[in-house]
Amino acid sequence: MKSNKTTSLVTPGYTMTFILVTALFFLWALPNNLNDILIPQFMKSFELNRLKAGLVQSAFYLGYFILAIPAALVMDRFGFKTGLLAGLLLFASGCFLFWPAAMAGKYLFFLGALFVIASGLAFMETGSNSFIAILGDPDRSEQRLNLSQSFNPLGSITGVLVGTAFIFSGKEPSAAEIETMKSAGTYQQFLHEEIMRVGPPYLVIGTLLLIMAFLIWRAKFPDSGKSTDDHSGKKGKFSELVKYPHYLKGVLAQFFYIGAQVGTWSFLIQYSKDYVHKTEKEAGIYLTISLIAFGVGRFVSTALMKRVEPKKLMGGYGAMNIVLVFLAVILPGAVGAWGLIISSFFMSLMFPTIFALGVKGLGPNTKLGGSGIIMGIIGGAIWTPLMGFIADQTGSMALAMIVPLISYVYVTYYAVIGSKPGGPLYSHSDSSVIASH
Repeated sequence: MKSNKTTSLVTPGYTMTFILVTALFFLWALPNNLNDILIPQFMKSFELNRLKAGLVQSAFYLGYFILAIPAALVMDRFGFKTGLLAGLLLFASGCFLFWPAAMAGKYLFFLGALFVIASGLAFMETGSNSFIAILGDPDRSEQRLNLSQSFNPLGSITGVLVGTAFIFSGKEPSAAEIETMKSAGTYQQFLHEEIMRVGPPYLVIGTLLLIMAFLIWRAKFPDSGKSTDDHSGKKGKFSELVKYPHYLKGVLAQFFYIGAQVGTWSFLIQYSKDYVHKTEKEAGIYLTISLIAFGVGRFVSTALMKRVEPKKLMGGYGAMNIVLVFLAVILPGAVGAWGLIISSFFMSLMFPTIFALGVKGLGPNTKLGGSGIIMGIIGGAIWTPLMGFIADQTGSMALAMIVPLISYVYVTYYAVIGSKPGGPLYSHSDSSVIASH
C-alpha cells in the first residue's frame, strides 16, 4: 500500500542525512574493487595460484557473512547511527592493519586485515541499505535505493584507478628474468617492494573514514538514531522471516548475484591477460571500463524505473547477461572480454533491486531481513575460489565463467517469478508505515 503521508523520494527533514549515508555507498566500494587489484598483485608478490589468490575474496566476504546478523542486532537495539559508526571504525581499523601486514610480508595477515574491513562493511551495508529503503515512500524504495547505489560504482572506479596507478608497478618479469634476479639475490627484494605497494592507498582510505565517522556522528537521524521499524515499536524476529518466500528467494538471489559479480571482476584482469594478451596495467583499464559501464547502468536503470517495473527490468538485464557471459565461455578472446565488460552494465541494478524486493513488506523485520540479504554476499567468498579452482584444473579462465552464467539464470528466475511478494504483513499497513517513520 502506498503511504499518504509522503510522496517525496526522501522523508522531509532528512535530505542531508540521506546524502551522507549515500556517500557511504561510495566509500565501501573502494575496498570491494581494490580486491580485484589485490588478486593479481598477490599472485605476483606471493607467487600464488588462482585458487589461493581467490581466498582474498573468501576472507573478505566471510567478514560480511559472520558480522551481518550482529550488525542487524546492534542496529535493532541501538539504531542506525550507532551501527554505521561501528562499521566506519572497523573499516578504518582494517585499512590501518594493511601497513603492519605489508611490513611483515605475510599473506595471512592481509587476509586478516581484509576480514576486519569486511566486518565494518557488514555494518555499513546492512544499515545503509535498510535505512535508505525505508527513508521515504515505500513504492519508491527501489528507485531510492538505486539512486544511492548509483554512487557505489563511482567508488569502484576510483578504487580500481587508484590500485592500477599506485599498486601495480608495471613490472611483470618473465621466468627467465626471475631466474636472473634469483641468481643475483635480488628477487626477494623485488617481491618485498611489490608487497609494500599495497599499504599507502589503504592508509589514505582509513584517514578518510575517520573524517566520515565524525560527520555521521554529527548528523541528524530519526529519534536520535534509535529508529524503530514501525510506530508500534515492535522488534523483528528471525523466526518470522521464513514466512516470506519472496524474502528467502531474495537471499539466494543475492548469493548468486554477488558470486557472479565478484567472480567476474576478480578474474577479468586474468581473462584479459590470457586471451587478449594485455599487460596488468592495460588489463586494469579493461576493469575500469567495466566499472564505468556498471556506473552508467545504475543511473540509466534509476531513470528507467520511472517507466518500467524494477523486477521486469531486472529480468531483461538478467537475460542479457546470460547471453553475454555465454559468449565469454565459448568465444574466449576480444569478443568474450567485451562480453564480460558489457555485462557490468546489466549487473548494475541487481544488488539494490534484489535487496529492495527482498525486504518489501517485512515490517518490523526489515533490519533483520536486510542482514540476511547481506549474508547472501557469501556467494563472493564461495564462487571466486571455485572459479579459480576450475581455471587451475582446466587451464581455462573461460570455462570458469560458467559459474556466473549459472548465477544469472537464477537471478532472472527471481526477477520474473520468485520476487512476487507474500507473507503475513504484506497485505497490512506495516510496509507503508515504516517508510514515513
